[in-house]
Amino acid sequence: MKKAILFDLDGTLWNSSEQCTEAWNECLRTQTNLTKQITVDDMHGYMGKTIEAIAALMLTELSKGEQLRIIKLCTDNEQEYLQNHKAKLYPDEYEILSELSEEYELGIVSNCQDGYIQIYLEQCGFAELFCDFESAGKTGKSKGENIRLVMERQGIDECVYIGDTQGDCDAAAEAGIPFIHASYGFGRVDNAVGVLTKLSDLREILKSIGI
Repeated sequence: MKKAILFDLDGTLWNSSEQCTEAWNECLRTQTNLTKQITVDDMHGYMGKTIEAIAALMLTELSKGEQLRIIKLCTDNEQEYLQNHKAKLYPDEYEILSELSEEYELGIVSNCQDGYIQIYLEQCGFAELFCDFESAGKTGKSKGENIRLVMERQGIDECVYIGDTQGDCDAAAEAGIPFIHASYGFGRVDNAVGVLTKLSDLREILKSIGI
């Protein structure tokens, strides 16, 4: 039986909220006529949502087409900014994931734009630990659909999804797999089978739920 752990990215495997906020504000100042600036707390509320949902929340006064145009400028600037401003990983992340990779396939599924997960993998220094990844920005599918896509692509029989928001929990339910809440991240969650206060607790939680 092929077992896997699939991870959300923001608030679960890294914290890029400060870098993304700086990049988006830079874009809003220099590439638009808007006076709007966002905070890190705003960014925490956006993370985990699709680009379309973020655009609607952030730029309510604009038409949908203009919302998406500006968000595309922001995310493009974000990727360029992140190349030179590394986001924070969580304590002992390499050691924990390296140990888990001996028993489980590891993957990443996010609602981010295409290219964003790749930046994490380029910067983390342990990209070889992950067998696969998928994003809404690449497929246009929901996070639950992308979880199933990775499972089918890799021939995974048993799987758990780990994330920090209710949207992540809902995606796991859509995919028909258990969900573990990374409570050190950016959101609150109902109905998780386990709660991580730190990444190092993961192995014990996996054992407790029989995966």
